[in-house]
Amino acid sequence: MPPGLKLITGTAHKELAESVADFLGIRIADATVSTFSDGEILVQLNANVRGSDVFVLQPTCMPVNDNLMELLLMIDALKRASSRRITAVIPYFGYARQDRKVQPRVPISAKAVADLITAVGTNRVLTMDLHAGQIQGFFNIPVDNLYASPVLLEYIKKKYDVEKLVIVSPDAGGVERARAFAKKLNCSIAIIDKRREKVNECKVMNVIGNVHNRDAIIIDDMVDTAGTITRAAEALMQKGAGRVSVTCTHAVLSGAAIERINNSVIEEMIVTNSVPLDSKKEQCSKLTVLSIAPLLGEAIKRINEESSISSLFV
Repeated sequence: MPPGLKLITGTAHKELAESVADFLGIRIADATVSTFSDGEILVQLNANVRGSDVFVLQPTCMPVNDNLMELLLMIDALKRASSRRITAVIPYFGYARQDRKVQPRVPISAKAVADLITAVGTNRVLTMDLHAGQIQGFFNIPVDNLYASPVLLEYIKKKYDVEKLVIVSPDAGGVERARAFAKKLNCSIAIIDKRREKVNECKVMNVIGNVHNRDAIIIDDMVDTAGTITRAAEALMQKGAGRVSVTCTHAVLSGAAIERINNSVIEEMIVTNSVPLDSKKEQCSKLTVLSIAPLLGEAIKRINEESSISSLFV
């Protein structure tokens, strides 16, 4: 057992927490999270954490506000219980898409959430594939932003013929991510040029790059309503792509996402378990779920041992 390390989790993703604990060879520290009849959240630690290096694993996924409040209250409880260091392990960082002002009189919600997490006494944040890298600068504490690419790339190399692949960015903002993937796979890239009509809706306009008779893999950091990727897949097929798959880190899959994916031309959707998928995997046979537990576990182990984690940023 690593020295002084304790892992605590809320109700958001117990399955992932248990997998990380198995990797580390420890048990999850006992804590009770319940609610009063009016909806207020009650957190009670049932384990001694005095002087411990505590990692709180809690993605701020749906229901976002409840899971965020659980995280804040657990950290406050740990601080008041004299934990030596508290690291918030947030595989999926909610509100990350609201990282700037896109119109007048709106908040920068990602910054507000960062302030809340810092204010309750967090010493460090470990997260994965932030929607916008600059969110790291919203914190005045160390932030480690891991990438799920090693897990995704390993699967793609085993499953697909790399010589026939083309990596596709679903928008101009994702070109850097697509280029990094393509470089690792030594293949070409294509870009979807889209016009967003309103929030959560978009219209694909054009495909930039050669996808004819190629196996196209659309890569994104998250898939929410699946409107973008299903339209992008249709555009790729119209341009002569042999087959279309999708890979992303965070499978949020809200609203009609599952129905859209099931009815789309997408052959396979490769995602990680950064958020709990519950019954969604059963509802969608196209989903392939890869575990990030070993990656998170290794990062937690190295942080606890005060050793370098730079080799994990690939």
